[in-house]
Amino acid sequence: MTQQHWNGTQGEAMTELDPIAGDLYAMQDLLTAEEREIIGRVRDFLDAEVAPIANDCWARAEFPYHLIMGYGDLQIAGLPYDECPGERPRSLLSGFLAMEMARVDPSMATFYGVHAGLSMGSIAHCGSKEQRLRWLPGMGRMETIGAFALTEPGGGSDVAHGLRTTARRDGDEWVLNGAKRWIGNGTFADLTVVWARDVADDHVKGFVVEKATSGCTATKIENKIALRTVQNADLVFEDCRVPDANRLKNAEGFRDTAHILRRTRSGVAWQAVGVMLAAYGIARDYAVERHQFGRPIGRFQLVQDLLVKMLGNATACLGMVVRLAQLQDAGLYRDEHSALAKAYCTARMRETVGWARELMAGNGIVLDYDIGRFVADAEALYSYEGTREINTLIVGRAVTGLSAFV
Repeated sequence: MTQQHWNGTQGEAMTELDPIAGDLYAMQDLLTAEEREIIGRVRDFLDAEVAPIANDCWARAEFPYHLIMGYGDLQIAGLPYDECPGERPRSLLSGFLAMEMARVDPSMATFYGVHAGLSMGSIAHCGSKEQRLRWLPGMGRMETIGAFALTEPGGGSDVAHGLRTTARRDGDEWVLNGAKRWIGNGTFADLTVVWARDVADDHVKGFVVEKATSGCTATKIENKIALRTVQNADLVFEDCRVPDANRLKNAEGFRDTAHILRRTRSGVAWQAVGVMLAAYGIARDYAVERHQFGRPIGRFQLVQDLLVKMLGNATACLGMVVRLAQLQDAGLYRDEHSALAKAYCTARMRETVGWARELMAGNGIVLDYDIGRFVADAEALYSYEGTREINTLIVGRAVTGLSAFV
């Protein structure tokens, strides 16, 4: 726990954090005192407000809308953006924030990542100064919630070439037609960044579609087995008219979309580390408390073997993403860096949650013991922001100079 309450009550600034189960090399000690204070406030909020209801929200596939104000009170969503108050953070802090959120609830980490990373990042990178000032401050306070619409029903990995949603200029408006799928926050977002192909020049452009815009309908995707708290939507655009003032002025091709994905892909790697640390912590506590054959199961060699393999995965991946953050801040960050981190960390995450479930046997498949939720949610993190195969090809192209893409 920390010395300062999550909602900003006055008191001595927190400079020390309790150790994280699984952070064997004390990576959190790399944070500055100011960064630790921010992490401490976020951790307190997550422990007090998110953790107690995570399983229930997941089971009912319902989003805890009442927590949005609490996330806003943390004053973290706007930190990376010049249009929002506060000192710009190091990438290490942004990574630890993603990790902390996923360590408690991957669904809420995804909600936050879509809003603060994909949606706000698109506006920050591709919007004009007027557009950034128009939307980012309110989004930074989380008074306005964003979504990001790129994936389509007929295309996932091939979205760069297969994007079928169209945009046609009509005077001072643009007319959008098409469909999007798997849009996180899509059922309730106040604005959605929609990527569509301009029929005039065949370039991919970005548009901010505000809530209740005529011609846009959102339908919640039901029956998910992962990230059930996330409100994913199918979006349909039928002659949806958007003013030219809502076209992101600096988005002129898919390379601009790819820039956003490069940054957020590293965030998924950090989320994967958070899931591994959660799985390790749950399994370790269970191994100490669970008794079989008259002793804690943690005294059995095979159980310790599982724990050490889990710890090894989490430690290796945490070291990778810490270095990734350093490369980002040094301006040495390339596509293959985030692609390798996303592919490797999510693959190790899959192994790690599986070993945790194995250690807990039958108790690992019920929500009461938490790990079942992480096992299911890991499947979504493994796939979104680029599958392992696609990220492998990005890295393979970088190290050989030869493209193996179809």
